[in-house]
Amino acid sequence: MSSPHSPSQNHLLAALPAEEFERLAPHLELVPMPLGEILYEPGGQLRHAYFPTTAIVSLHYVMESGASAETAGVGNEGVVGISLFMGGETTPSSAVVQTAGHGYRLEDRLLKREFGRAGLMQSLLLRYTQALITQMTQTAACNRHHSVEQQLCRWLLLTLDRVSSRELIMTQELVAGMLGVRREGITEAAGKLQRAGFIRYRRGHISVLERSGLETRACECYAVVKKELSRLLSDVRHRQGVATAVH
Repeated sequence: MSSPHSPSQNHLLAALPAEEFERLAPHLELVPMPLGEILYEPGGQLRHAYFPTTAIVSLHYVMESGASAETAGVGNEGVVGISLFMGGETTPSSAVVQTAGHGYRLEDRLLKREFGRAGLMQSLLLRYTQALITQMTQTAACNRHHSVEQQLCRWLLLTLDRVSSRELIMTQELVAGMLGVRREGITEAAGKLQRAGFIRYRRGHISVLERSGLETRACECYAVVKKELSRLLSDVRHRQGVATAVH
């Protein structure tokens, strides 16, 4: 029987031509990514890049006081550890597993070596970085100008895009920490969405009942981020189709 886990579950790895993928495949290590695991901390030395398949990783900026807020999320569309190929070895942010699952990790030297070949891997990583910067920028604007309810809808929709289930294991405390708002604000916003019939919340679980309802309550930030990610993924799907046709 074939393994339920495959590097091709990550869109960036799946888009690589056979030659580039075969160079990396023996070095891709499948790793479990349990909820709350810290992949790296502020100022820490990055030793691996992570390509999530079924997990979602939250990138946080941590203040001197210890308070933090999510700047972006990374799922099966991307990679955690862009500092490795962007010229830096450390980052002032942290990376924490938001949704448990699996992913593949690759040693920093191997990622840098492949990036330095200036092949498709380099192009994909740079385009993904552009999409990630868009997500970070839009998150900053959203947190400043939009209501907690709109932020919650944006965050739920982006999470749904990265998982196959409409059942999310999330506490209100966790969501509040992600958005950098008070727990009471999340309780109020989630209550409104539940009364509207869009979600059902029970301790530690959020069930999305009507995705279209969340889309109507979300601000434009979700659409902006989604469009930029889709631009990247449309290129990925195109290359996957070409590779399939060749083989």
